Amino acid sequence: MTGWLASRAVPLDGLDPRGAVAGLEPLREVLDGVRVVGLGEATHGTREFFLLKHRLLRFLVEELGFTVLAMEASVSASEALDAYVLGGAGEPERLLADLGFWTWRTREMLAVVEWMRAHNRTAEPKVRFAGIDPQFPAASLRWLRDHLGERAGELLGPLAVLGETRLGVGEPLDPAIEAAARRLADEVDAGGPAEAHARTVRQFATLVTRPMRDADGARTAGAARDQFMADNVDRLLEDPAAKVAVWAHNGHVAAGHYARLGAPVMGDHLRQRHGAGYYALGLLFGQGEFRARRLRFGRPDVRRPPVRHRVPAAGRPDVAESLLAAACPRDHVVDLRLGPRPEAVTRWLGEQQYVRGYGATAGRFSYKLTFTPAVLGAAFDGLAYIAHGTCSTPL
Repeated sequence: MTGWLASRAVPLDGLDPRGAVAGLEPLREVLDGVRVVGLGEATHGTREFFLLKHRLLRFLVEELGFTVLAMEASVSASEALDAYVLGGAGEPERLLADLGFWTWRTREMLAVVEWMRAHNRTAEPKVRFAGIDPQFPAASLRWLRDHLGERAGELLGPLAVLGETRLGVGEPLDPAIEAAARRLADEVDAGGPAEAHARTVRQFATLVTRPMRDADGARTAGAARDQFMADNVDRLLEDPAAKVAVWAHNGHVAAGHYARLGAPVMGDHLRQRHGAGYYALGLLFGQGEFRARRLRFGRPDVRRPPVRHRVPAAGRPDVAESLLAAACPRDHVVDLRLGPRPEAVTRWLGEQQYVRGYGATAGRFSYKLTFTPAVLGAAFDGLAYIAHGTCSTPL
C-alpha cells in the first residue's frame, strides 16, 4: 500500500495561500467534470487546514472556475459576509463572529474572506460566500419581521424562541414550534427572499425539535442537519454555471454514514445526487496541536473558550495517517479515484480503517486515543496529509 500511495502522492510546495498554485496542477485532471468539491478537515481548529483549504480554494476559483464557497456556517448570517466579499460595507471580524461558530473566528479565515473580496474587485465571475447550515437563524427572523408587515406578529410570535436556541443545548423544543415554522413557510410569497428566509427558519425548527440521540438514527437532529446542508448546496447549484467548494468537517463531506446513527451524512447525499460530479477530499494530520472545546459530562461547555489539545503520531498500522506518513512524510495530496488499482489496494480501500477526527469538541482525557472508523475508498475520493498541525489563531 505504501508504494501505491507514494507513487500517487503530490507533494505540496508549502502551505502559504499567497504562493503560486501551480503545484496543484495535477488536480486539474482529477477534478475534470466535478461541480462540487467537499473540502474536509479532521479538526476545526488546525491552522494548516485553513491554509491548505485557502490555497485549494484559490486553485478551484482561479484555475477551474469555481464560483461559490459554501461553509458549514449559518445560512442567515452568511448573507452579510457575501455582500462584503462582493464589495459591500462591514467589519469582516464582526461578520465572521456573526456566523455563529467559534471555529471560523480565526485570522486564517479572515485571510480567506479578504482574498475573496480582493479577487472580486477585478475578476469575473465573482466568487460568492454562502452558508449551508440552518443554525443561528436570527438574521432571517429579523428580515421576516421587517418585511411581513401586519402578519409578522401572528406568524413569528411562536418562533421567537428560535433566535435564542442553540442546537444540542437542553432538551428538544415542543413540536408545535416546527408546525409554526411550516405554517410560516406556507404563508410567505414563493420564489423570493421571504421564501428563502422562511425555509431556513423551518429547517432550524426541525433540528431543535428533534432528539440528538434516538434508536432510529434517521430521526435525529444530526441526520436532518446533514440532509439540509446537502439540500442547501443543491440550491446553489440551481445556477447551471455554479461550481461549489464546500468547506466542512471530514465527517460531513465524506460519502458515508454516521457510525453511531446509521444515517447518511451530507457527503453521502451529495454522492447519491451527483455521482462522480462530487469529489470528497479528506484532510488528515499526523501529529501536533489543535483547538477544541472540552466536553463536560458528555456535552460541550459553551461558557468556556476552546483550548489547545496535543496528539502524538498514531503509530498504528490500521490508522490511515500512519500509512500516509510512511508513504510520503511531507505534506501531500493523494487521489484515490483515478488510475489502476492493484487487487491488494482495492481490498485495502474497501476495508475498515481508522482516522483521527475531532469537531468543535474533544473528550477531556480520551481524545489522544480516539479514532473514527472509515472505509477510505467509499468515504473519500482523495486525501490531503499534513505532517504536523498547529492551533488556529483566534481573532
